[in-house]
Amino acid sequence: MPPARDPSAEHELVLVTGPSGAGRSTAIQALEDLGFEAIDNLPLSLVPRLIDGPPLDRPVALGLDVRNREFNATALIELVDRLTRDQRVHLSLLFLDCGVNELIRRYGETRRRHPLAPGETPADGIAREIDLLAPIRVRADHLIDTTDMSPHDLRRELGDRFGHDGAPGLAVSVQSFSYKRGVPRGLDMIFDCRFLNNPHWVAELRPLDGRDAAVAAYVTADSRFPEFSQRLRELLLFLLPAHLAEGKSHLAIGFGCTGGQHRSVAVAEIMGNALAEAGWSVSKRHRELERRLTAGRPIAAG
Repeated sequence: MPPARDPSAEHELVLVTGPSGAGRSTAIQALEDLGFEAIDNLPLSLVPRLIDGPPLDRPVALGLDVRNREFNATALIELVDRLTRDQRVHLSLLFLDCGVNELIRRYGETRRRHPLAPGETPADGIAREIDLLAPIRVRADHLIDTTDMSPHDLRRELGDRFGHDGAPGLAVSVQSFSYKRGVPRGLDMIFDCRFLNNPHWVAELRPLDGRDAAVAAYVTADSRFPEFSQRLRELLLFLLPAHLAEGKSHLAIGFGCTGGQHRSVAVAEIMGNALAEAGWSVSKRHRELERRLTAGRPIAAG
Protein backbone atom coordinates (compact mmCIF):
# COMPACT_ATOMS: atom_id res chain seq x y z
CA MET A 1 0.00 0.00 0.00
CA PRO A 2 1.23 3.53 -0.62
CA PRO A 3 2.77 5.55 2.17
CA ALA A 4 0.72 8.37 3.62
CA ARG A 5 1.31 11.62 1.79
CA ASP A 6 4.15 13.47 3.45
CA PRO A 7 3.98 17.25 2.94
CA SER A 8 7.78 17.27 3.01
CA ALA A 9 8.07 14.87 0.05
CA GLU A 10 9.64 16.67 -2.90
CA HIS A 11 8.11 14.53 -5.63
CA GLU A 12 4.73 12.89 -6.08
CA LEU A 13 4.75 10.16 -8.75
CA VAL A 14 1.93 7.96 -10.03
CA LEU A 15 3.05 5.05 -12.20
CA VAL A 16 0.22 4.01 -14.54
CA THR A 17 0.23 0.56 -16.12
CA GLY A 18 -2.00 -2.38 -17.01
CA PRO A 19 -2.86 -4.51 -20.03
CA SER A 20 -3.11 -2.84 -23.44
CA GLY A 21 -6.70 -1.82 -24.03
CA ALA A 22 -7.60 -1.34 -20.36
CA GLY A 23 -7.66 2.46 -20.63
CA ARG A 24 -4.15 3.59 -19.79
CA SER A 25 -4.19 6.41 -22.36
CA THR A 26 -7.53 7.64 -21.02
CA ALA A 27 -6.13 7.56 -17.47
CA ILE A 28 -3.03 9.52 -18.44
CA GLN A 29 -5.17 12.21 -20.08
CA ALA A 30 -7.50 12.33 -17.07
CA LEU A 31 -4.60 12.76 -14.65
CA GLU A 32 -3.18 15.50 -16.86
CA ASP A 33 -6.55 17.28 -16.62
CA LEU A 34 -6.28 16.95 -12.82
CA GLY A 35 -3.03 18.92 -12.84
CA PHE A 36 -0.47 16.16 -13.21
CA GLU A 37 2.47 16.47 -15.57
CA ALA A 38 1.88 13.49 -17.86
CA ILE A 39 4.77 11.55 -19.41
CA ASP A 40 3.99 8.47 -21.47
CA ASN A 41 6.37 5.55 -22.01
CA LEU A 42 9.47 7.06 -20.46
CA PRO A 43 12.18 4.34 -20.40
CA LEU A 44 12.40 2.81 -16.93
CA SER A 45 16.08 3.66 -16.63
CA LEU A 46 15.26 7.36 -16.98
CA VAL A 47 12.58 7.52 -14.28
CA PRO A 48 15.06 8.00 -11.38
CA ARG A 49 16.44 11.08 -13.13
CA LEU A 50 13.12 12.82 -12.53
CA ILE A 51 13.89 13.01 -8.81
CA ASP A 52 17.57 13.87 -9.13
CA GLY A 53 16.78 17.42 -10.18
CA PRO A 54 15.02 20.22 -8.28
CA PRO A 55 11.66 19.49 -6.62
CA LEU A 56 8.77 19.28 -9.04
CA ASP A 57 6.07 21.92 -8.72
CA ARG A 58 3.27 19.46 -9.46
CA PRO A 59 2.68 15.68 -9.33
CA VAL A 60 3.79 13.51 -12.26
CA ALA A 61 1.88 10.66 -13.92
CA LEU A 62 4.10 8.19 -15.79
CA GLY A 63 2.51 5.83 -18.29
CA LEU A 64 4.38 2.52 -18.56
CA ASP A 65 3.43 -0.44 -20.76
CA VAL A 66 4.82 -3.32 -22.79
CA ARG A 67 5.60 -1.11 -25.79
CA ASN A 68 8.55 0.24 -23.81
CA ARG A 69 11.67 -1.65 -24.89
CA GLU A 70 12.89 -1.79 -21.27
CA PHE A 71 9.58 -2.96 -19.84
CA ASN A 72 9.50 -6.14 -17.78
CA ALA A 73 7.95 -7.08 -14.46
CA THR A 74 11.21 -7.47 -12.56
CA ALA A 75 12.58 -4.11 -13.68
CA LEU A 76 9.35 -2.30 -12.79
CA ILE A 77 9.09 -3.92 -9.36
CA GLU A 78 12.73 -3.03 -8.65
CA LEU A 79 11.97 0.56 -9.68
CA VAL A 80 8.93 0.67 -7.38
CA ASP A 81 10.98 -0.66 -4.47
CA ARG A 82 13.75 1.87 -5.12
CA LEU A 83 11.37 4.82 -5.26
CA THR A 84 9.42 3.64 -2.22
CA ARG A 85 12.59 3.67 -0.13
CA ASP A 86 13.40 7.22 -1.25
CA GLN A 87 12.00 9.60 1.38
CA ARG A 88 11.91 12.41 -1.18
CA VAL A 89 9.20 10.56 -3.13
CA HIS A 90 5.53 9.84 -2.57
CA LEU A 91 4.82 6.97 -4.98
CA SER A 92 1.61 5.26 -6.08
CA LEU A 93 1.27 2.39 -8.55
CA LEU A 94 -2.00 2.57 -10.50
CA PHE A 95 -2.96 -0.66 -12.30
CA LEU A 96 -5.81 -0.56 -14.82
CA ASP A 97 -7.31 -4.03 -15.11
CA CYS A 98 -9.88 -5.43 -17.53
CA GLY A 99 -11.58 -8.75 -18.27
CA VAL A 100 -10.07 -10.86 -21.06
CA ASN A 101 -13.26 -11.05 -23.12
CA GLU A 102 -13.68 -7.28 -22.96
CA LEU A 103 -10.07 -6.71 -24.03
CA ILE A 104 -10.59 -9.03 -27.00
CA ARG A 105 -13.79 -7.18 -27.91
CA ARG A 106 -12.08 -3.79 -27.75
CA TYR A 107 -9.26 -4.98 -29.99
CA GLY A 108 -11.83 -6.43 -32.36
CA GLU A 109 -13.55 -3.05 -32.63
CA THR A 110 -10.36 -1.07 -33.22
CA ARG A 111 -8.70 -3.74 -35.40
CA ARG A 112 -5.37 -2.90 -33.83
CA ARG A 113 -2.52 -5.39 -33.52
CA HIS A 114 -1.47 -6.34 -30.04
CA PRO A 115 2.12 -5.23 -29.25
CA LEU A 116 3.00 -8.71 -27.96
CA ALA A 117 1.44 -10.56 -30.91
CA PRO A 118 1.85 -8.42 -34.06
CA GLY A 119 1.53 -11.45 -36.34
CA GLU A 120 -1.03 -13.39 -34.30
CA THR A 121 -4.49 -12.83 -32.87
CA PRO A 122 -5.04 -10.19 -30.17
CA ALA A 123 -6.11 -13.02 -27.84
CA ASP A 124 -2.59 -14.46 -28.00
CA GLY A 125 -1.01 -11.12 -27.08
CA ILE A 126 -3.55 -10.47 -24.32
CA ALA A 127 -2.81 -13.84 -22.70
CA ARG A 128 0.94 -13.15 -22.76
CA GLU A 129 0.53 -9.66 -21.40
CA ILE A 130 -1.72 -10.70 -18.51
CA ASP A 131 0.84 -13.33 -17.53
CA LEU A 132 3.65 -10.77 -17.79
CA LEU A 133 1.83 -8.23 -15.65
CA ALA A 134 0.60 -10.62 -12.93
CA PRO A 135 3.47 -9.83 -10.47
CA ILE A 136 2.91 -6.09 -10.99
CA ARG A 137 -0.85 -6.30 -10.50
CA VAL A 138 -0.48 -7.68 -6.97
CA ARG A 139 1.78 -4.75 -6.05
CA ALA A 140 -0.72 -2.10 -7.14
CA ASP A 141 -1.72 0.62 -4.68
CA HIS A 142 -4.74 1.47 -6.82
CA LEU A 143 -6.46 -1.29 -8.82
CA ILE A 144 -9.27 -0.15 -11.13
CA ASP A 145 -11.27 -2.66 -13.17
CA THR A 146 -12.40 -0.87 -16.35
CA THR A 147 -14.34 -3.82 -17.82
CA ASP A 148 -17.70 -2.10 -17.46
CA MET A 149 -16.46 1.48 -17.47
CA SER A 150 -16.88 4.17 -20.06
CA PRO A 151 -14.12 6.82 -20.41
CA HIS A 152 -16.33 9.15 -18.37
CA ASP A 153 -16.61 6.57 -15.58
CA LEU A 154 -12.84 6.10 -15.50
CA ARG A 155 -12.21 9.84 -15.39
CA ARG A 156 -14.65 10.21 -12.52
CA GLU A 157 -13.02 7.36 -10.59
CA LEU A 158 -9.57 8.90 -11.06
CA GLY A 159 -10.91 12.27 -9.96
CA ASP A 160 -12.22 10.68 -6.77
CA ARG A 161 -8.85 9.05 -6.08
CA PHE A 162 -6.34 11.64 -7.26
CA GLY A 163 -8.17 14.96 -7.43
CA HIS A 164 -6.84 16.07 -4.06
CA ASP A 165 -5.44 19.33 -2.75
CA GLY A 166 -2.32 17.75 -1.31
CA ALA A 167 -3.80 17.11 2.11
CA PRO A 168 -3.52 13.62 3.61
CA GLY A 169 -6.69 11.59 3.46
CA LEU A 170 -8.42 8.35 2.61
CA ALA A 171 -10.68 8.21 -0.44
CA VAL A 172 -13.50 5.72 0.14
CA SER A 173 -15.28 4.07 -2.78
CA VAL A 174 -18.63 2.45 -1.95
CA GLN A 175 -19.88 0.07 -4.64
CA SER A 176 -22.89 -2.15 -5.25
CA PHE A 177 -22.86 -5.22 -7.46
CA SER A 178 -24.67 -8.40 -8.48
CA TYR A 179 -23.30 -11.75 -7.38
CA LYS A 180 -24.68 -13.19 -10.63
CA ARG A 181 -22.04 -11.23 -12.52
CA GLY A 182 -19.26 -11.91 -10.07
CA VAL A 183 -17.48 -9.87 -7.42
CA PRO A 184 -15.74 -6.73 -8.78
CA ARG A 185 -11.98 -6.89 -8.70
CA GLY A 186 -10.10 -4.54 -6.43
CA LEU A 187 -12.52 -4.49 -3.49
CA ASP A 188 -10.96 -4.31 -0.03
CA MET A 189 -14.11 -5.32 1.87
CA ILE A 190 -17.26 -7.13 0.77
CA PHE A 191 -20.63 -7.35 2.54
CA ASP A 192 -23.42 -9.69 1.42
CA CYS A 193 -26.88 -8.10 1.52
CA ARG A 194 -28.83 -11.10 0.24
CA PHE A 195 -30.23 -11.89 3.69
CA LEU A 196 -32.43 -8.77 3.56
CA ASN A 197 -35.98 -8.82 2.21
CA ASN A 198 -35.88 -8.58 -1.59
CA PRO A 199 -37.89 -5.77 -3.26
CA HIS A 200 -37.71 -7.74 -6.52
CA TRP A 201 -40.71 -9.77 -5.37
CA VAL A 202 -42.86 -6.66 -4.93
CA ALA A 203 -44.37 -5.82 -8.31
CA GLU A 204 -44.45 -2.05 -7.86
CA LEU A 205 -40.83 -1.98 -6.61
CA ARG A 206 -39.34 -4.34 -9.18
CA PRO A 207 -38.68 -1.70 -11.90
CA LEU A 208 -37.15 0.73 -9.38
CA ASP A 209 -33.69 0.60 -7.82
CA GLY A 210 -32.19 1.10 -4.38
CA ARG A 211 -31.83 4.85 -4.82
CA ASP A 212 -35.61 5.19 -4.84
CA ALA A 213 -37.13 6.13 -1.48
CA ALA A 214 -39.77 3.39 -1.70
CA VAL A 215 -37.15 0.69 -2.24
CA ALA A 216 -34.94 2.04 0.54
CA ALA A 217 -37.95 2.10 2.89
CA TYR A 218 -38.73 -1.53 2.06
CA VAL A 219 -35.15 -2.66 2.66
CA THR A 220 -34.75 -0.75 5.92
CA ALA A 221 -38.11 -2.10 7.17
CA ASP A 222 -36.56 -5.57 7.42
CA SER A 223 -36.38 -6.37 11.15
CA ARG A 224 -32.73 -7.36 10.77
CA PHE A 225 -31.67 -4.12 9.10
CA PRO A 226 -31.34 -1.74 12.10
CA GLU A 227 -28.86 -3.95 13.95
CA PHE A 228 -27.02 -4.81 10.72
CA SER A 229 -26.76 -1.13 9.80
CA GLN A 230 -25.60 -0.03 13.26
CA ARG A 231 -22.94 -2.74 13.56
CA LEU A 232 -21.71 -2.19 10.02
CA ARG A 233 -21.46 1.56 10.49
CA GLU A 234 -19.55 1.11 13.75
CA LEU A 235 -17.23 -1.43 12.11
CA LEU A 236 -16.43 0.84 9.18
CA LEU A 237 -15.89 3.90 11.36
CA PHE A 238 -13.49 1.81 13.43
CA LEU A 239 -11.60 0.43 10.41
CA LEU A 240 -11.25 3.56 8.26
CA PRO A 241 -8.96 5.46 10.68
CA ALA A 242 -6.86 2.30 11.06
CA HIS A 243 -6.40 2.00 7.30
CA LEU A 244 -5.54 5.69 7.08
CA ALA A 245 -2.98 5.31 9.86
CA GLU A 246 -1.38 2.45 7.95
CA GLY A 247 -0.91 4.73 4.95
CA LYS A 248 -3.70 3.51 2.69
CA SER A 249 -4.92 6.24 0.35
CA HIS A 250 -7.97 4.47 -1.10
CA LEU A 251 -10.40 1.89 0.24
CA ALA A 252 -13.05 0.12 -1.86
CA ILE A 253 -16.08 -1.33 -0.04
CA GLY A 254 -18.50 -3.57 -1.91
CA PHE A 255 -22.12 -4.48 -1.18
CA GLY A 256 -23.61 -7.35 -3.14
CA CYS A 257 -27.04 -8.83 -3.71
CA THR A 258 -28.61 -11.13 -6.28
CA GLY A 259 -29.31 -8.67 -9.06
CA GLY A 260 -27.38 -5.60 -7.93
CA GLN A 261 -30.44 -3.39 -8.32
CA HIS A 262 -32.25 -3.11 -5.00
CA ARG A 263 -30.72 -4.25 -1.69
CA SER A 264 -27.03 -3.70 -2.43
CA VAL A 265 -27.75 -0.30 -3.99
CA ALA A 266 -29.86 0.81 -1.03
CA VAL A 267 -27.29 -0.33 1.55
CA ALA A 268 -24.41 1.23 -0.42
CA GLU A 269 -26.28 4.54 -0.54
CA ILE A 270 -27.08 4.44 3.17
CA MET A 271 -23.55 3.48 4.23
CA GLY A 272 -21.96 5.91 1.79
CA ASN A 273 -24.04 8.76 3.19
CA ALA A 274 -23.26 7.72 6.77
CA LEU A 275 -19.52 7.74 6.11
CA ALA A 276 -19.75 11.09 4.31
CA GLU A 277 -21.65 12.57 7.26
CA ALA A 278 -18.84 11.32 9.50
CA GLY A 279 -16.38 13.39 7.48
CA TRP A 280 -14.92 10.84 5.06
CA SER A 281 -14.41 11.51 1.36
CA VAL A 282 -16.83 9.07 -0.30
CA SER A 283 -17.68 8.22 -3.89
CA LYS A 284 -20.47 5.81 -4.84
CA ARG A 285 -20.66 3.45 -7.78
CA HIS A 286 -23.45 1.05 -8.74
CA ARG A 287 -22.00 -1.39 -11.24
CA GLU A 288 -25.17 -2.95 -12.59
CA LEU A 289 -27.01 0.37 -12.88
CA GLU A 290 -24.03 1.91 -14.68
CA ARG A 291 -23.85 -1.09 -16.99
CA ARG A 292 -27.26 -0.22 -18.39
CA LEU A 293 -26.25 3.38 -19.00
CA THR A 294 -22.82 2.66 -20.46
CA ALA A 295 -23.84 -0.15 -22.82
CA GLY A 296 -22.29 0.62 -26.18
CA ARG A 297 -19.84 3.19 -24.72
CA PRO A 298 -16.69 1.14 -24.04
CA ILE A 299 -13.20 2.42 -23.36
CA ALA A 300 -11.22 2.26 -26.58
CA ALA A 301 -8.24 -0.06 -26.78
CA GLY A 302 -5.09 1.65 -25.59
